[in-house]
Amino acid sequence: MNYETRDTYGIYKANQLHSHDKGPGPRLMGADTLNGNDVYNREGDSLGDIKEIMLDVASGKISYAVLSFGTFLGLGGKLFAVPWSALTLDTENKRFILDVNKERLKNAPGFDKDDWPDMADETWAKNVHSYYGRQYQDLTINN
Repeated sequence: MNYETRDTYGIYKANQLHSHDKGPGPRLMGADTLNGNDVYNREGDSLGDIKEIMLDVASGKISYAVLSFGTFLGLGGKLFAVPWSALTLDTENKRFILDVNKERLKNAPGFDKDDWPDMADETWAKNVHSYYGRQYQDLTINN
């Protein structure tokens, strides 16, 4: 599924016609339209899809995309909080790219859908950012 498919308000309609038309995407996108978007790696392997977008309410910035990987019909598998900065939008294929191979994602720090971590915990956040090769930045300091 991709953001254009989930576009119930017509946010991206103008962009489909002409690249110079008005419209927010893909630079500004509706958070709800991103849920369900496919995530692939650079090799073209499917890594799952985005289940949630986690916002840092104090700073107004996106902190994580929660990725579902290894599920079949929504059953099993685990969830991964991926730093937003680790994802890039592939506008041509209308999906996100995460630069990790499947094996690395399988071994990433993940969690069960019924047992979410405290994503505001600085130690947890630093570990997750480090795993994906991103520098952790406490967003509340920059307000």
